[in-house]
Amino acid sequence: MNQKSLTKLEYNKIIELLTEQASSFGGQSRCRRLKPMTDIAAITKAQEETAAAFTRIVKKGRPSFGSVHPVSDSLKRLEIGGTLGSGELLRICKVLENTAQVKSYGRHENADDAEDCLDPLFSQLEPLTPLSTEIRRCIPEEDEISDDASSTLLKIRRSMNQINDKVHATLTSLVNGSLRSYLQDPIITMRGDRYCVPVKAEYRSQVQGLIHDQSATGSTLFIEPMSVVKLNNDLKELYAKEQEEIQVILARLSADAAEHTDAIRTDYSVLTELDFIFAKGSLALSQNASMPRFNTEGRIHIREGRHPLLDKKTVVPITVMLGADFDLLIVTGPNTGGKTVSLKTVGLFTLMGQAGLHIPALDRSELAVFDQVYADIGDEQSIEQSLSTFSSHMTNIVSFLKQVNDRSLVLFDELGAGTDPTEGAALAISILNYLHERGVRTMATTHYSELKVYALSTPGVENACCEFDVETLRPTYHLLIGIPGKSNAFAIAGKLGLPEHIIADARTRLSEQDESFEDLLTDLESSRRTIEKEQEEIAAYKRELERLKTEVNDKKEKLEAQRDRILKEANEKAREILEDAKETADETIRNFHKFGKENISAAEMEKERERLRKKIGSVSEKTKLGADRPKKQHKPGDFKLGESVKVLSMNLTGTVTSLPDSRGNVTVQMGILRSQVNISDLEIIEEAPSYTAKGMHRTGKGKMKMGKSFSVSPEINLLGKTVDEAVAALDKYLDDAALAHLSSVRVVHGKGTGALRAGIHNYLRRQKHVRSFRLGAFGEGDAGVTIVELK
Repeated sequence: MNQKSLTKLEYNKIIELLTEQASSFGGQSRCRRLKPMTDIAAITKAQEETAAAFTRIVKKGRPSFGSVHPVSDSLKRLEIGGTLGSGELLRICKVLENTAQVKSYGRHENADDAEDCLDPLFSQLEPLTPLSTEIRRCIPEEDEISDDASSTLLKIRRSMNQINDKVHATLTSLVNGSLRSYLQDPIITMRGDRYCVPVKAEYRSQVQGLIHDQSATGSTLFIEPMSVVKLNNDLKELYAKEQEEIQVILARLSADAAEHTDAIRTDYSVLTELDFIFAKGSLALSQNASMPRFNTEGRIHIREGRHPLLDKKTVVPITVMLGADFDLLIVTGPNTGGKTVSLKTVGLFTLMGQAGLHIPALDRSELAVFDQVYADIGDEQSIEQSLSTFSSHMTNIVSFLKQVNDRSLVLFDELGAGTDPTEGAALAISILNYLHERGVRTMATTHYSELKVYALSTPGVENACCEFDVETLRPTYHLLIGIPGKSNAFAIAGKLGLPEHIIADARTRLSEQDESFEDLLTDLESSRRTIEKEQEEIAAYKRELERLKTEVNDKKEKLEAQRDRILKEANEKAREILEDAKETADETIRNFHKFGKENISAAEMEKERERLRKKIGSVSEKTKLGADRPKKQHKPGDFKLGESVKVLSMNLTGTVTSLPDSRGNVTVQMGILRSQVNISDLEIIEEAPSYTAKGMHRTGKGKMKMGKSFSVSPEINLLGKTVDEAVAALDKYLDDAALAHLSSVRVVHGKGTGALRAGIHNYLRRQKHVRSFRLGAFGEGDAGVTIVELK
């Protein structure tokens, strides 16, 4: 296809819109390579794929391809026996997980659903669930290996945790004990993967250990106490063993993935193609487009087409026909009237259709398959090449004429412009006549009256115009086929303030033939508007009649359906009442005979009578009882981790511990009971919880655990404690509060001498996770309470 014409018709902008709809790297690359095709079978297949994607998106939404990352390089390394890193394995895992999701999306939910042309693509997908599950089990996040990846790794990490605990316990006892007076701050820090304490420089000799660092001023030394040196050495050895075991795990996973390289490559290729196809479907949906029909006879019939690059809320649809009754269409009218847009719409729709894209027009629109589309649109004058406007147009036209045939579509904008009007008009007629005689489908815009006369007098050539409202001096952008347009130069000039005597003088300089021709155009335009107005009124009456008829039929159907439903419910209810009454009567009679024959006490008879009364009463109770329903219907997005909910069917309250899955099921913890419940059976408890879902943390095993931070109180009472005891208790409490993501806490220390309050405030100033603190206001505890804001 002619690259210059693709640029002139702004096909590249359509490709940019298409690329934005794709979500994977491969899908976007596939969109950028899309070019118009010339084989009608390939075009039809591409259009059917777009239509199938469009239908699926409307019915079930669009599948996601965001996890389809390129894996070809990783697969090549696997084929030569290489070991992949955790990130590469995780990308393969994500591709397989995305494959499973898309495979599930591709299944038809109902047996009655008709198969479409995308089913063969969906059937080629192999999710390889065991492989993806194993990779995800071992690598929950990039650069993170789960403890459960191997028993050896689990053992190593348990040992590391034990040593870590010993190091922390030893250092904590030193910090809070014998070394306390020698420390700059009572904290434990890390220097070069070694646990250290900050010692004041003047007490260096009092603390036995290895110096790893010092502060910028030299007043603080970071020393590793001798009591933890061996523990730190053991910890470092375990770090090395951990890395060795991780390499073993990655090698094992790489070997497993290497057995399925062909399937993974096929999955990636199919997902990329599906992303491209669904991008076409999404673009069609956003443009409210439809699938055109195609022919090889050169017929074009665009029904109310809208240029896809204009605002769809304001663009005026146009209807264009070409190639059936005429193969040459000459569009005339004033400037800014929409002639060029009409020209570009025809050319761009042809390119889009042959590329497999739907066009923003009414259904049953028809396009022809062309081998080439030639467009001479816009001004390409060049100072460097010494080309004027006319010369640049002629250069393009000459190149067209050497290659055109009856399988070409040619578009001219302002043919013959840029030179003497008489010669330009004659040359334009000759060029158009040459193309017309060769059967080339051609559309041209012009201002020349000679071309209007040529169209009126030549079989197979038709006039068209872009409507213009002289009263408002604004174009309506409607394309009218069969009527030549007027330039309206005199009317526009008069509206803009040109003196009437100048306009009158200009009229006298028109030849009698030209004036008669313009008058004829005016009469034609007036007659057309009258006919259109009458047709619109008739159509409006027909639509109103159809609407009233439809309303009457709908009301009739609703009344009949309501009557049938009421009768059915009444009959069913009466049948149930009769059955219950018959059963009760039969039982009463049986009991009566039984009591008459047997010696039964009055108490037993009264007991039996009471039972029957309750049974009769249960009928009405059944009509009253019903399953509880949520006060409002919740969406999956309403549920968050840690959300307090009520399980209606169990009448229990609990906490959400997993997000809704594709079926709307969540896991709810209700005390010691843990159950999977559908969101339709849940009601969110409005009162704000004292913690959030962020209180859950991920362990090294890649599993979610809930700590005791879920029960953290927003207040700590330090009354009666010494400063040291209070600081130690407050330190642990603030850690728990930070884990529970409490925004603020209340520290009760009392007024007293003020020593406890001062010690607490000194401690708070050094804490990084404390945003600010202040004494309590009136009603909060005054000076006996400190309000702490956490980050």
